[in-house]
Amino acid sequence: MRTSNRGFTLVEMVVTIFVYTLLIMGVVSLLRTMLATSSQQTLGGNSVDQIQSITSDFMNELRNAATGNDGSFPIYEASTTEIIFFTNFESAGSTTADRIRYYLSGTSLIKGRTAPSGNPPKYLSANESTTTVATMIMNGTSPVFFYYDGNFNGSTTPLAQPVNINQIRYVQISLTPQIQDLRGATTTYSAVTGAAVRNLKTNLGN
Repeated sequence: MRTSNRGFTLVEMVVTIFVYTLLIMGVVSLLRTMLATSSQQTLGGNSVDQIQSITSDFMNELRNAATGNDGSFPIYEASTTEIIFFTNFESAGSTTADRIRYYLSGTSLIKGRTAPSGNPPKYLSANESTTTVATMIMNGTSPVFFYYDGNFNGSTTPLAQPVNINQIRYVQISLTPQIQDLRGATTTYSAVTGAAVRNLKTNLGN
């Protein structure tokens, strides 16, 4: 009795390799689609969460604004696209106040932090560390920061620029971030919030 040991022919091997190649390409394409969808979903969610986190940090820092270690007024600069103030929010109970600077550069919101140094203490610009806290901020020519005096009631007209920093009791931040949905389409929304400077307020709430 003869047993056949016939193996694959060249044609069969080529066909098999071709089929496996198609299967692998299909799997790779599916994985790419799943990863892209997941990335877009994360981007959209993180954009909203990111802005909420940024505005929350801003409010907490501003509420705890304090006199600078060099004797500066709690709010140092107040323009429509930049604000500089001193706070010890991240070091509760500490007598050290860092200088915080938020400013819009193009479509990026930047946060700068400078710790006092020397004796007497000074805030040196060369010591400032900066972080991009948000991108794709589409405010355009619209102000990012609004300033109000002690009569703020929710519908008060902002103080006119240039602002007298000694009149500021309440600061509002207004951002128009761009977000991306699952289809890759982009849209914008408005995020507006504010806070009173506790060390300066008179008749304001939180």
